[in-house]
Amino acid sequence: MRALTSRDKHSLFKGHALFGHLAPVDIDALLSHARLEQHQAGRTVFIKGSPARSMMAVVAGSIKISATAQGGREVVLAIINAGEIFGEIALLDGGARTADATAISDCELLVIDRREFIPFLERRSDLCLALLRLLCQRLRQTDDQIEAALFERLDTRLARVLLRLAKSCFGASPSPPMQLNVSQHELAGMVGATRERVNKQLHAWQRDGLVDLGKRLIVIRDATAIEALS
Repeated sequence: MRALTSRDKHSLFKGHALFGHLAPVDIDALLSHARLEQHQAGRTVFIKGSPARSMMAVVAGSIKISATAQGGREVVLAIINAGEIFGEIALLDGGARTADATAISDCELLVIDRREFIPFLERRSDLCLALLRLLCQRLRQTDDQIEAALFERLDTRLARVLLRLAKSCFGASPSPPMQLNVSQHELAGMVGATRERVNKQLHAWQRDGLVDLGKRLIVIRDATAIEALS
């Protein structure tokens, strides 16, 4: 297992809504006792209902955050990619995890324990305010996701999810071709539809030259057309 340099650690938090504004000395203090974990593809990182003892930053790979709906259907709440952080919300009150986290690919995670994070947070009122903004942002995103599943057409929902994943992987202004390592099953869970319907829509877009499809792979060829549908 490789050791992370100080620069590696700082790059994980650059631009993050919660930690992006911290000075290097603050990041060093927060991460002085952090540890690096490796998880193989398909491995469960934590399950809904388990104790929230830590938060995690993705160094490499991707993590799926999901829950199981009535009837056993999986609902994918988010795909977390390298440079992003997850598990920080349930960490705050020490309560149980509210969803499952699963490694989509082989992953390296930087883990920060609650006993290190909470004392740091108590000394930083500015970080508390940033955390409130993050909570509000996530609540709005959840509301939008529920509203979209109830009222929007599938092509609109699917286009919006693909663009969100592209921005997560490639930045705010990504340029095609954009390769997304996501399965159609996971996309179906994110848009609230069956895999069959998602497959049908993606193949229609492939015929029109908007995307290319592969195994656990979607390549966006025409981002302008996808954005117009969103």
